[in-house]
Amino acid sequence: MSLRHLSLLVAIAIAAPLLHAQVKSSQVENQLRNLRAVPEDQKPATIIKLAADIRSLPANSQKVGYADALEHLSTEGDMGKQALQAVADTLTAALTETPVAAKGDKVPMPYYDLAKLVRYEQVTTTMTDPLYLKSAQMLADDDAAVEKVDFTLKDLKGKKVTLSDLRGKIVMVNFWATWCAPCRVEMQDLDALSRYFAPQGLVVLSITDEEMFKVGSFLGSNKYYPTILLDSDGKVHKQFHITGIPNTFLFGRDGKLLAVAIDERTRRQFLQMLSKTDLHP
Repeated sequence: MSLRHLSLLVAIAIAAPLLHAQVKSSQVENQLRNLRAVPEDQKPATIIKLAADIRSLPANSQKVGYADALEHLSTEGDMGKQALQAVADTLTAALTETPVAAKGDKVPMPYYDLAKLVRYEQVTTTMTDPLYLKSAQMLADDDAAVEKVDFTLKDLKGKKVTLSDLRGKIVMVNFWATWCAPCRVEMQDLDALSRYFAPQGLVVLSITDEEMFKVGSFLGSNKYYPTILLDSDGKVHKQFHITGIPNTFLFGRDGKLLAVAIDERTRRQFLQMLSKTDLHP
């Protein structure tokens, strides 16, 4: 073998892993971009495979970004425990390999997102990084603060609704917006559940930070059973620490916070939340 041929083979051998990683990264990006278009019954398996693909990538900040993006997408709807655990494992691995430094007192989003996945989707993690533990404590503190929140907002007809006046009812507080596609998906189920359980004392409050005319135009002549409340200055959103929508909080008859949904829920998932109350099908 000539020295020239040997040099060429060495160059190819060195470049091969980099080329493989580049192809894998492009494949991962394409899968993430198209995940919402995957049929619902195929999403859990697709997410599990995509999580494995991300874990196979070289350790770097890009890998953390992919894992965090998958976390955001995997909570839209009912993906199942196995898929969500795969996402949590992948994000945990990526952060363990490539820790993200905090900027000042602000916790990096990947740690916060992992903590949300563990707290609200009942998955587990081996993560012990102080930034993750800080995120977990922040969420616990936020939930404790939310349980003490009271507010008064006006509905589309100008009638005032006060949360504390609803003690004795089961109250579901849902944050949404007309531009939010997952929010619109939820509306049909929230409407049906609100109508069905109203005789048993369920009240659904749908809070938006948009203006009345925009919301009214969106609804048109359609009758939506949940009470829509306007939080145009976003004050109540801040009280509930809303960082993304849809977001749903379930309160018991005594005002205790029973459950939190951090993203789009299906009817089955809403019913699972309501199973924590004394409502019965």
